[in-house]
Amino acid sequence: MNERVQELWRACVQKHTKDPMNWQTVADEFALLIVQECLLALEPDWYASEIEYNVEQRLYHRSADIIKRHFGIDKT
Repeated sequence: MNERVQELWRACVQKHTKDPMNWQTVADEFALLIVQECLLALEPDWYASEIEYNVEQRLYHRSADIIKRHFGIDKT
């Protein structure tokens, strides 16, 4: 695993140390954080030209909606 994935896992485990036996909660939150990281990776480049930014922004919103629906995060 890369360092960021390990950081996310440790954060989830640490957050739920009061109830470490509830691994389903840890796993659910970890999965949500992974999806959020993927969405962050898709965000448009703020420093691109206006035309490039607008194209990237439309692609981002379309891709983000597809990913959210696929993982059941967005029920639209």
